[in-house]
Amino acid sequence: MSGRRLTLDDIADARAYERERSAFRERIIALKRIRRVGVGPVVSMVFENRDTVRFQIQEMARVERLLSDQAIQVELDTYNPLVPEPGELSASLFIELVDRQEMEHWLPRLVGIEQSARIELGDAGVVAAVVDPAHAANLTREEITAAVHFVRFQLSPAQVELFRTEPVAVAFDHPGYRERTALGEETRASLLADLLG
Repeated sequence: MSGRRLTLDDIADARAYERERSAFRERIIALKRIRRVGVGPVVSMVFENRDTVRFQIQEMARVERLLSDQAIQVELDTYNPLVPEPGELSASLFIELVDRQEMEHWLPRLVGIEQSARIELGDAGVVAAVVDPAHAANLTREEITAAVHFVRFQLSPAQVELFRTEPVAVAFDHPGYRERTALGEETRASLLADLLG
């Protein structure tokens, strides 16, 4: 298992977490603001890292009052796959809909959206999203998609260098959703830190 993955020792107990929660929460909100990329009218991606995943686990433990090592380990096993390894980016993909009419319009049209996510590296190449088959089977039905997906991008060393030097965009090449957003410098720098490990 990677040294980047979280362990029980990384998760503070309830009292210790309450003492750090306010400052940690502010830091994660600021970090997610940098790492959130809106792509088109209804999709956004939040690029996860070790800190965002730790925050998710700490908050789950807090809300659900998870106190045993066994219960925390279940959360670690669930969320650790979102921690990117060097040469990888990991993202939560959100279809952001606010009412039933939007859901009825978009969710049937966006089946397979997670398979169409990609990172464009200037004119030099495209990195397609990798979707865990078990995750895809759980979240997408043939007639309607889920509102949240998890995707991973695996970059070669040459692609990491292009990420550093070329304009970078997040895009979808889906029949019902062809959208693209160029990454700002602050976002790209934050993601490059993930890629470099």
